[in-house]
Amino acid sequence: MKIRELGKSDIKICEVGLGCWQLGGDSGPMDEETAFSIMKTAVENGTTFFDTADIYGGGQSEKLIGQFKRSCNVPITVATKFGQSSDVFPDRYTKEKLISTVQGSLQRLGVDTLDLLQLHCVPPDVLRDGDIFDWLREIKYEGLIKNFGASVESIEEAFICLDQKGLVSLQVIFNIFRQKLITELFPRVKDRGVGIIVRLPVASGLLTGKFTTETKFFETDHRNFNRDGQYFNVGETFAGLPFEKGVELSDLLKELVPEGMSMTQMALRWILDYDAVTVVIPGASSSIQAKENATVSYLKPLPEELHDVLRQFYDLNVHSHIRGPY
Repeated sequence: MKIRELGKSDIKICEVGLGCWQLGGDSGPMDEETAFSIMKTAVENGTTFFDTADIYGGGQSEKLIGQFKRSCNVPITVATKFGQSSDVFPDRYTKEKLISTVQGSLQRLGVDTLDLLQLHCVPPDVLRDGDIFDWLREIKYEGLIKNFGASVESIEEAFICLDQKGLVSLQVIFNIFRQKLITELFPRVKDRGVGIIVRLPVASGLLTGKFTTETKFFETDHRNFNRDGQYFNVGETFAGLPFEKGVELSDLLKELVPEGMSMTQMALRWILDYDAVTVVIPGASSSIQAKENATVSYLKPLPEELHDVLRQFYDLNVHSHIRGPY
């Protein structure tokens, strides 16, 4: 798989990683055998960057990754997160809780230092205060982490983080349904030498083209209980689109998929065509999906004509329906 550099860090990673939220079982039951099969297939196809968080499955995702790492003979870079657990969010952040969380992640992952620790959608006021970045720099100096970045909800939050010394990456929501970052964030990120990690690349599955308005989701899946932002930022669910509108728009996009590609591959390839992006982290609920995602690295860039059409599609049909911080 093709390799890209993560900002100004010494991390060189594959351009198609693996989002590991689903390994925690939050979107539906995930047994250990299936989880290991997904990770094994991903690595066999060149994916060596895994993204997780301390809260995914209450630590289960990190634990499974740690077990897999010990049995894998290929070096894997793991990015995890801090900041969304109930004991700190939204306004109880301290250096002691940061250290305690990091130590828990280290134990579950079975490592001595974290490759990349990301702030996990920390509120803007906490980011502006800046103390949390001082703590990150201190624990980096102490050797608990090698690098730090931030997962953000909006361009405003991204700009706050970009002013912080030592930040190597921003994790953002970016897909065919969320294109504002192209002109408003990417130029500044490239100027600062900060890497971009893309989450929700297929808009919670909408851009796979497999959903209908009758599609049902597991009870604990955010696609079931957070469609209108009842529990957290609505932008994290279906990229902020109302579900029925998202299905309608996805059906229209099916006509634009190039011959020989799946709709998922088109969505992922579209993201990788932007050189500000370091890595895209689609999830996978099966080894088949993990393999299909990885193949996108080998596909040719989409034609410029298609990029133009997709930008017009966003401007005319999508933008006005996006909800939540953006």
